[in-house]
Amino acid sequence: MKPPRFAYHDPVTRSEVLSLLEDYGDEAKVLAGGQSLVPLLNMRLAQPAHLVDINRLPDLSYIREVDNGLVIGALTRQRDIERSALVQSRCPLLARAISFIGHAPIRSRGTIGGSLVHADPAAELPAVLQALGGHVRVESLAGSREIPAQEFFVGPLETSLTSQELLTEVWLPAAPAFSGVAFVEVSRRHGDYALVGIAAQLTMDKDSTITMACLALMGVAETPLRLYEAEAALVGKRPDEQLFNAAAELSITNLDPEADLHASGEYRRAVAGVLINRALHMAVDHA
Repeated sequence: MKPPRFAYHDPVTRSEVLSLLEDYGDEAKVLAGGQSLVPLLNMRLAQPAHLVDINRLPDLSYIREVDNGLVIGALTRQRDIERSALVQSRCPLLARAISFIGHAPIRSRGTIGGSLVHADPAAELPAVLQALGGHVRVESLAGSREIPAQEFFVGPLETSLTSQELLTEVWLPAAPAFSGVAFVEVSRRHGDYALVGIAAQLTMDKDSTITMACLALMGVAETPLRLYEAEAALVGKRPDEQLFNAAAELSITNLDPEADLHASGEYRRAVAGVLINRALHMAVDHA
């Protein structure tokens, strides 16, 4: 299939990009890696009148350490993140999750910003941002603002980003000492979007008491789902089978996933409980 006709823009500065978005608004789409947008264009599920290519903006591709975490430029390729020693040491949950995205050629073009803006509720990077309580920085000609993960994702393929704004940077907190992570998903084939998945990070003290828990499910709701109640139930306890079973049961008690041609809601709910328990054990082992 072929995409609809559109005007192609190839800006070389951030100010040019923001001016184009200001001028064309809802009629424009930003092209980064193209791994989500191009298939939508080819299937004509997206029909923008203007395509704004940001690939000539080198100042949007970086991974930097800050005092309390990592900042990653929106145009940073997923493959570069996967290979980054800094990501592996400071944000191991991101390092663990990113290998589940598609296949290596896809990760070589796909960007962290593009995946987050696409906001597929079954995608890996939105789940990581939600689990860790990260935020994104967006810019427009009117200025910049930071949007926390819980406010950024508002529905399937929908964010709180306005049509005049460009996502420029992602912030994720560094994993505290004595932290363990796990990322587990079930998909029909490796590289497919997950039917259900869980991103988990547990932090423990020297007595093996859980001091912090970060959990988010994907593929079971309209956005990646932060499991606040289960997190609270884990904190202050020492890990054991009974605790993890209780946390998993608490997480799925009110879970009501929608069915589709890939899986029933009942299947997704049941698998979510199994994956939560499994991820908690894996995170403890990793810690």
